[in-house]
Amino acid sequence: MITLEVEGMTCQGCVQSVERALKKADPTAEVAVDLASGRVELKGALTPDAAKAAIEATGFDVKN
Repeated sequence: MITLEVEGMTCQGCVQSVERALKKADPTAEVAVDLASGRVELKGALTPDAAKAAIEATGFDVKN
């Protein structure tokens, strides 16, 4: 499982954007986004760097 901290998410639309980006990169991925903590948990074939790149492509910053 990959856990990332994402900055800049402020609403459910942001959560959906992050989920869509990760699902597009890995359609079989299990994605859980917690808006309050900014934490994203991901199970799938993506590497941490690929997950980070997918999220950053949507305009959000990844801390780790």
